[in-house]
Amino acid sequence: MERLVQYGLDAAAGAGADYIEVRAERRHSESIQTKNREVDALSRQETSGVGIRVLCGGAWGFAATGVPERRAIEEAASKATAIAKATAKLRQQPVSLAPEAVYRDTYQSPFVRDPLEVPLEDKLELLLGAAERMLGVQGVVLAKGHFQAWRVDKVFANSEGSRIRQQFTTCGAGIEAYAAGDGGFQRRSYPTSFGGDFHNAGYEFVESLELAEHAEGVAEEAVALLSAAPCPTGTFDIILGGSQMALQIHESVGHPTELDRVLGTELSFAGGSFLSLDKRNGYRYGSPLVNIVADATVPGGLGTFAYDDEGVPAQCVDLIQDGAFVAYLTSRESAAQVGTDRSGGCCRASNWNRIPLIRMTNINLRAGEGTLDDLIADTPNGIYFETNRSWSIDDRRVNFQFGTEVAWEIKNGRRARMLKNPMYTGITPQFWGACVAVAGPEAWRLWGLPNCGKGEPSQVMQVGHGSAPAKFSGIKVLGAG
Repeated sequence: MERLVQYGLDAAAGAGADYIEVRAERRHSESIQTKNREVDALSRQETSGVGIRVLCGGAWGFAATGVPERRAIEEAASKATAIAKATAKLRQQPVSLAPEAVYRDTYQSPFVRDPLEVPLEDKLELLLGAAERMLGVQGVVLAKGHFQAWRVDKVFANSEGSRIRQQFTTCGAGIEAYAAGDGGFQRRSYPTSFGGDFHNAGYEFVESLELAEHAEGVAEEAVALLSAAPCPTGTFDIILGGSQMALQIHESVGHPTELDRVLGTELSFAGGSFLSLDKRNGYRYGSPLVNIVADATVPGGLGTFAYDDEGVPAQCVDLIQDGAFVAYLTSRESAAQVGTDRSGGCCRASNWNRIPLIRMTNINLRAGEGTLDDLIADTPNGIYFETNRSWSIDDRRVNFQFGTEVAWEIKNGRRARMLKNPMYTGITPQFWGACVAVAGPEAWRLWGLPNCGKGEPSQVMQVGHGSAPAKFSGIKVLGAG
């Protein structure tokens, strides 16, 4: 792939580009879905190509090719440069890039057991074995299983002199139980409702999830929800479980801190952001217990890498310190626009045929103290929410509503009856301002979200979120009956 990258650099320079980035990528992926005792879908794919992004006359141009031949790459380089020159005629403000050093490096995400080499029979035995246990619980009418794995090899080079090769191996899995009866229809998922949990790791991570061992309990909870009491409506102290915190962070912190949304250059899917530039350096985002970072260095995260797709090294960037907003997620271009010395290393593309966009890395809430049981014991009257079922948030990331698969009433510091169809709602800065406790390191976990959408043409990116369960006071809860 190094040879293909050099073809792109040489051709774009010859076409008159002022600055050049070339990415060559090869991707292998496998996906398995099971339904009850059968395979529902099975796919294995490979894709490869070269993407070329250039600056010419202060404007961007991009083109890509899936043909690994010199002539095709030269044509893509010429096209990217022609697009940049045409765009430059209309652009009022020329693009400038925050400075970055030159790097020559190689990185490989660690794994023990290659998930793409594990026999298909072993994966099916895992998923179908879990399904058998779920279907053995009376009242369960549907049992689903999911497995995904992929490997990405990429070579990046730019006209400043950087040459970087990276390889990522990723996998994950999950199960779902559906129950039906007089109480309607209910679902329970494990370990998350995102199609499973995912890490940059080998098949050993899938094995660590212990799907079969959790299958019966997941199914029993789905059935129990049929006869559970409806979630009450009112104002309560609430505790959110770790995977629900992951989505809460994603939607109400991750997306609004993306600087391209603030600047209005990216509004698709998740809309804009309420975090206007006047809110930098001190806007009260949450209580003093809220400390959130964008950490591309944490082991195993889906947002973990050595360099982003602009050749900027992975960093741990403080976004919210002691409740105060202090930084955005940035690219080299957006950092220069707002006068920041350096990019935060948050610019990534989902594939070789897509331009890099500002994307979340691992957006993590730093741990506090104690365990989930401690949070519950310190709550006289509240509700504990677990596993996301639905979400809605406005296009400025302010007003949101989340529903979870299950909740439990908390009475006198103890978990009491199960509640079905629970929802809660809030205003982003008010909600985070109501954070009164975050559990400690022993309860903290890094979750993998494999399907964050952004951009047109659409890009589906993998991101991570680390959190422990957290408690919020005086939150509006909505019972859906």
